[in-house]
Amino acid sequence: MSKAFVVITTVEKKEDGERLARRILEHELAACVQILPSMTSVYRWQGSIQQATESLILIKTTGAAYSQLEAIIKEDHPYQTPEIVAIPIEIGSDDYLTWLYDSVGFK
Repeated sequence: MSKAFVVITTVEKKEDGERLARRILEHELAACVQILPSMTSVYRWQGSIQQATESLILIKTTGAAYSQLEAIIKEDHPYQTPEIVAIPIEIGSDDYLTWLYDSVGFK
């Protein structure tokens, strides 16, 4: 069985996150996508320090689906260089992880 991951990305507009979430789920690349609104990001971009209000997106997926998930995020993301970070789920409840694996179309 492929390892489970939480993939993180951010968007400026909640609507962009909702569109991205629906596309990811329609392609069965995740079991769940959560959109956490209104956080402040301070970051370095093109040589200067920037600040923006963003929504954090948490995507529950598997290693087998990651490559296609990354491609969809890059294709549909409004940012030139979107954050795409996968954090492995080292341990979790058996019931939750079974649901996650069963919900992702790429095993």
